[in-house]
Amino acid sequence: MSTWRSAALAAAAAAVLALTATGCGQDKGSGYAGSGNGQPVGNASTAQQPGDNAYGSSGGYGQAGGAASAAKQAGQLTVSDSKELGKVLTDSAGFTLYRFDKDTASPPKTNCEGDCAKAWPAVPADGVAAAAGADAATLGSVTRADGTKQLTVGGWPMYRYAKDTSPGDLNGQNVGGTWHAAAPDGKKASAQAPAAPAAAMPGLSVRKDAKLGDVIVDARGMTVYRFKKDSAWPMKSACTGACLQKWPAVAPVGKNDTRGIALKGFVTFDRPDGVKQQSITCWPVYTFSGDTRPGDTNGQGVGGTWYAVSPQGKLVGAPK
Repeated sequence: MSTWRSAALAAAAAAVLALTATGCGQDKGSGYAGSGNGQPVGNASTAQQPGDNAYGSSGGYGQAGGAASAAKQAGQLTVSDSKELGKVLTDSAGFTLYRFDKDTASPPKTNCEGDCAKAWPAVPADGVAAAAGADAATLGSVTRADGTKQLTVGGWPMYRYAKDTSPGDLNGQNVGGTWHAAAPDGKKASAQAPAAPAAAMPGLSVRKDAKLGDVIVDARGMTVYRFKKDSAWPMKSACTGACLQKWPAVAPVGKNDTRGIALKGFVTFDRPDGVKQQSITCWPVYTFSGDTRPGDTNGQGVGGTWYAVSPQGKLVGAPK
C-alpha cells in the first residue's frame, strides 16, 4: 500500500513540475523563460541553419563562409587598394563598406530601411576603431528608425552588401548608380587620374614673394640674385672660383623664353672663365646654392652684397 502511495505521489509531483515548466515558457521552441516570442540574449542566439542568409539575400555576407551575423561589428577598420577605385574602406575582416547616395551626411541620415536594409545591412557604430593613418574624428554615428546606432564616416552612414561573399569583393559598387564603395574619409572611392604635368615655367619669369614682392625666378622657380660688387658697364663679374660654386651663374635664356621682365640690356655675358651667363639690364645674374626649394630666398642680403632682382632688374630690398 505504501509503495503504491509513494509512486502515486511521485507521479503527481512530476506532473506539477511539467505544468510549471510549460507555464514558464520552457516548452520546446520558445525564446526564453517568461515569453513565447522573446529574443535570445548574449551567446544564446539561435544557431543559423546552413544556407540561411542573415541579410535576406541569396549568397552573401552573413551566410556560412561570410561574416557571422548582420549586426557584426566592424572592429578595426582597414584600407584596401583597388586598381579601379583606389583606397577603399573595409571592416576588420576585409569586407567593403559602402555609402548610399540617397542618404545625407550633413546632418547624417539613413534612407535605407526594410528590404533595402536586408540587402545593405547597416554597420553598427559600436566597437569601431579608425583605420591606420585615418582621422578618427571622421567616425560618428546616426540613430536608425529602430533605435540602433549606425556607423558614419565623414557623416555618411556605412553599409555592407549582402552579395559580397569574400573579403575584397566589390559587388555593390555602383549598384543602381547610387551605391558606392567608401573611401577612408567617407567620400566615394575613386582612383585619381594621374595629375597633368605642370606647365613648364619660362626660363625667367616673375614670382610674388610674401616679403620681397615681385622677384625674378628661373625655370625651376629658384630666386635670381645680383651681386653688388659686379658692374654693368663695363660688364664684369666679381664672383669667381669658389664664389661661383656657391652662386651659380644663370645660363643664357632666349628673350622669347621670358615673362614679365625687362628685356633692355638682356644680353649674354661671356665670362673670362669661359662660362656664358645671362644678364638683366647688363647686370650678371645668379642663383644661390643655399636655396633648396622653389620660392626660397635664403640668399637675400647675404654679406650685404647679394639681393634678389626685381622685374626691372633692380636690387630688391638693398639699402639706398
